[in-house]
Amino acid sequence: MDPYLGIFFLTPFFQSCYAWSVNNFLMTGPKAYLIYSSSVAAGAQSGIEECKFQFAWDRWNCPERALQLSSHGGLRSGKESIGYHYWDPLATANRETAFVHAISSAGVMYTLTRNCSLGDFDNCGCDDSRNGQLGGQGWLWGGCSDNVGFGEAISKQFVDALETGQDARAAMNLHNNEAGRKAVKGTMKRTCKCHGVSGSCTTQTCWLQLPEFREVGTYLKERYHKALKVDLLQGAGNSAASRGAIAETFSSISKKELVHLEDSPDYCLENKTLGLLGTEGRECLKRGKALSKWEKRSCRRLCGDCGLAVEERRAEMVSSCNCKFHWCCAVRCEQCRKRVTKYFCVRKEKRERSGGGGASRKLKRKL
Repeated sequence: MDPYLGIFFLTPFFQSCYAWSVNNFLMTGPKAYLIYSSSVAAGAQSGIEECKFQFAWDRWNCPERALQLSSHGGLRSGKESIGYHYWDPLATANRETAFVHAISSAGVMYTLTRNCSLGDFDNCGCDDSRNGQLGGQGWLWGGCSDNVGFGEAISKQFVDALETGQDARAAMNLHNNEAGRKAVKGTMKRTCKCHGVSGSCTTQTCWLQLPEFREVGTYLKERYHKALKVDLLQGAGNSAASRGAIAETFSSISKKELVHLEDSPDYCLENKTLGLLGTEGRECLKRGKALSKWEKRSCRRLCGDCGLAVEERRAEMVSSCNCKFHWCCAVRCEQCRKRVTKYFCVRKEKRERSGGGGASRKLKRKL
């Protein structure tokens, strides 16, 4: 597949880049791939949104500027991309880059598979290849399984086309792309229907369905925490010997694992050279019945462990409430106000000047 078919990843921050990419693709790509372009773009966007959700309360919070995937060369050099000159956070081969590749690849595969099941493509339908076969004790394959084989094949052609090199970085990206696809397949759910007299369950027919994409994201976040660092000799490049050593190294690692080549920088600190904003000014969470342990510890992780203090701010939230439908045809709502407390990471000296935790600011937010 030609490399230009891979330029599809997008973020709201790079809408103009995306517009150029898709237009260029539509004008030059084979007609067979025009069918899938909108699903591929939607899948990439779903991966971006899931990345933001999974890292919302981490020091690295999946900033939009980190999610511009253009080409393999651009990822490494951080140089010009479609008329823009910017530092590319994905130029480093760390575990965050590994996650971005995996979740983006998974999002594309997931969306293609789902849209296939919805009947969006004339050349794709249910996966009934195993129907009628014994699946296990007391059940047979049947029904309409989501066609992950189709989603995997098309996703691979689009996503992996970004990698034209044969060095360690290309091998890392391809490995993480595959890990994303494995995550979709590994989180598929078996759904069954009982058959028998008077509601008994003498036999069952079962099929595979996609999970919620949130489950795929959670699965990959767990893999992110266990990502493997691959140590290769400095200067490993495109020579035949180097390519052989790289291929051998990566082939020994499970395709389900995320891999990286470099350590992550200190995301606590602002670093303009690296384009890092640091955690100063970030919001964190302290209280709430529905919060997970990870969310409850966000103030410690973002503020305390980064040498920052936690500042409490009171805000008035305005939102629509008590909405009623009026015939015909309007919905009218009241404006409800609610006092809330929010917490932010600030420099300790700044907090002392403001009078500590007792001095809270009044903020007004409209939802």
